[in-house]
Formats: sequence, C-alpha cells, structure tokens
Amino acid sequence: MAERPDIEETVRRLRAYADAGSDCLYVPGINTVEDVAAVVAAVAPKPVNLLINSPWTKVAEAAQLGVRRISVGGTLAKTAWDGFLQAAREIADEGTFSRFEQLPGIDVMFKS
Repeated sequence: MAERPDIEETVRRLRAYADAGSDCLYVPGINTVEDVAAVVAAVAPKPVNLLINSPWTKVAEAAQLGVRRISVGGTLAKTAWDGFLQAAREIADEGTFSRFEQLPGIDVMFKS
C-alpha cells in the first residue's frame, strides 16, 4: 500500500503473490482496521505480516483481525533516537543530565 492507497489494487496484487506461492504477505502502509481485515480475508489462509509504525492498533487487535506477524521496521530505532536527542538537548541547553536517571542496567537487558 505504500504510495498506492487503492485497497482494491493492493488486494489484487497480494492475491497474485499468494497464487504465485508467497509464504507470507507483507503490505507496508496499511493503517486502518478495515484495510487489514480486507487484506487478511483476501489472501487467507496465507499469513499476513503487518508493519506498524504508529499507534493506530494493538497487538491483540491485529491478532483478532488474523494478522500472523507484526514488524515495526525502523520505528524502534526512531524511538531510541528520540530519547538520545532529548538527552543531548538537555545537556546542551540546560547543562543537566536528568535523562540519565532510571535507565535500565545493561545486566538487566541480557538476563534470560
């Protein structure tokens, strides 16, 4: 759907990919419940991979719609960069380091 907002054309293309043997169908740019439902129904039983890069749905809702896989692309990295830039601005503008408080310890991140 990226740069092609016509859901009917998107569904037509996805069906062609499914008919050609694709194992999982991926459509970036879907951001409504109605479009997700249409895509999942059109290619069933093939699994659909949903790219989520804004807070328009939740994991449970996507699963209820039949989505089998969720990707977030570079959005986690953008989230990290936002925190980085806020901390750097604080240091540059205020000369303080309050954003360094309550950070997770590196050991916590690697415990299983």
